[in-house]
Amino acid sequence: MTDRIRHLVLVLGDQLDLQAAAFDGFDSTQDAVWMAEVAEESTQVWSAKPRIAIFLAAMRHFAAALQAAGRPLHYRRLDDEDNRGRLADELGATIGRLRPAGLVMTAPGDWRVLQALRAVAEAHGLPLEVRPDRHFFATVQQFAEHARGRTTVRMEFFYRALRRQHGILMEADGEPAGGSWNFDAENRGSFGARGPQGTPAPRRFAPDARTQEVIDLVNTRFADHPGTLDDFDWPVTPEDARAALADFVRHRLPLFGRYQDAMWPGEPWLFHARISAALNLKLLDPREAVSAAEDAWRAGRVPLAAAEGFIRQILGWREYVRGVYWTQMPRYAERNALRARGALPDWYWTGEVEMACLRDAIGQTLRYGYAHHIQRLMVTGLYALLLGVEPRQVHQWYLAVYVDAVEWVELPNTVGMSQYADGGLMASKPYVASGRYIQRMGAGLCRGCRFDPGRRTGDDACPFTVLYWDFLDRHAERLGHNGRMVHALSALSKIDPDERRTIARQARRLRQQGAPEKKEP
Repeated sequence: MTDRIRHLVLVLGDQLDLQAAAFDGFDSTQDAVWMAEVAEESTQVWSAKPRIAIFLAAMRHFAAALQAAGRPLHYRRLDDEDNRGRLADELGATIGRLRPAGLVMTAPGDWRVLQALRAVAEAHGLPLEVRPDRHFFATVQQFAEHARGRTTVRMEFFYRALRRQHGILMEADGEPAGGSWNFDAENRGSFGARGPQGTPAPRRFAPDARTQEVIDLVNTRFADHPGTLDDFDWPVTPEDARAALADFVRHRLPLFGRYQDAMWPGEPWLFHARISAALNLKLLDPREAVSAAEDAWRAGRVPLAAAEGFIRQILGWREYVRGVYWTQMPRYAERNALRARGALPDWYWTGEVEMACLRDAIGQTLRYGYAHHIQRLMVTGLYALLLGVEPRQVHQWYLAVYVDAVEWVELPNTVGMSQYADGGLMASKPYVASGRYIQRMGAGLCRGCRFDPGRRTGDDACPFTVLYWDFLDRHAERLGHNGRMVHALSALSKIDPDERRTIARQARRLRQQGAPEKKEP
């Protein structure tokens, strides 16, 4: 290596790809890599133990891969005695010691982090080259061009454009496979009264010595943080991530489409893939996941509806929310169209709540750092929306508790899709429902619960149902111009005025207490 480093390549915890753009032209005789574990990234939101552990374990495995590839590495561990605790401070100290001529990085997934690193570069008078993130099918610029001039930006049309551009699930004549762009109508199955029968358990990845070292560190350093690491078995290397994808395609993708929205108590995985964290940490390229699903369909191993439903989550929704994030930040984080001001109930951090569906979803979240999209949207997110929780607090909770949570994907999903706080930029209507929806999509969740999803008032009325009708009443004027809310508002208008007042009183009590807390036997 020369006396002075040419490029110091910055690698963040969600950029763990040896082929990333930041490494283009890397010369081991002139360049070096910088990585840092810092407490700030676990405390700026009160991160749960599984989320902290997956980032640190994956980073340490990636550091080993860099060293094996012969790339000079300057790595700061969380448990280094003089660790400064903040990315900016650690980077500043490293710049002072190494005196690089310039900094290079792949575009990060967090607006806050990008601003902090730019400020460090500016303070030291160094150029910071931010290169495109190739772990996506579309660039931010491509999305911006698609969104230009639109007051609302719907995922469906961007998804179709990407399908055409990349020739995914397309026929030779330019039409979508099967004659339809999506198969939602076939992908809304529930398990019925019997529940899921013989769902195949996903492949587990037992912690190796490096991961176990991280688990011990997190349990000690972040002992007061929520969650547990007793069941930690996430893939933290590219090899494990590809094995997880292959396991999903073979064993669970065939029924993923039909049951992707279904829920059942004590069944966290069902037919889901468990690869979102690997995708977001860049351990797995989304092209591999999309190709694997399409190849399985073309080989006749999975139905088209299952392959398309899975591909749409990656090629459609994942690309779309990234575009929304980077074209709307930083103001997007402050959006609060419904003027919600309530506090997030404390039991979101413990799961100690009487409602069985919330207790199940939050309990598995704290245990595994995971819940599938309907549990997030239509259980934990729905309750916060109906209760009137300030969107920023909901966002901070989601960012803290899920192993796949990086802000570019989490924030739009929370602020826009879940909480309707962007006023309809993303979603054509608020995703609100009564307890009946949860009963339909996860009947087992309601079976042991004392609350009745069909009742709007009374001690045994489901809080979801009470708050649903109150939500419609409180926001009737705003929602009255939304054509997709006509049916719900019409049903509201048929409720007797005295009952509506009773609903409002009961909803106020729920907002004051958050929800009925779990009672000790």
